[in-house]
Amino acid sequence: MRPAELDHGPGEAQVADEHGIQADDELIMHLEPDQFVAATAEPVPRAPLGPRAKAVLWSLRIFVVLVSVMVVYTFVDRLH
Repeated sequence: MRPAELDHGPGEAQVADEHGIQADDELIMHLEPDQFVAATAEPVPRAPLGPRAKAVLWSLRIFVVLVSVMVVYTFVDRLH
C-alpha cells in the first residue's frame, strides 16, 4: 500500500502510512539540536497497568533488592 497524502492547508501536506501514523521523521532530521531536545523532552504518560502487571513488577523489585543484599553480604564476607 502506498502512503496517502493528507492535505492540511495550502502548501502543507503530511504523509501517513497504512496505519495512519504521520511520518515526522524527515521533519525531525531538519531540526536544530535545541529544537530537537525541546521536542523530545516532553514526558511520556504512565501506561495503565492491571493488577497482575503491578504484582509482577513489585515481585521483580523485591527480587532485585534481595539479590543486591546477597551480593553486598557476599562481598563484605569475602573481604575478611
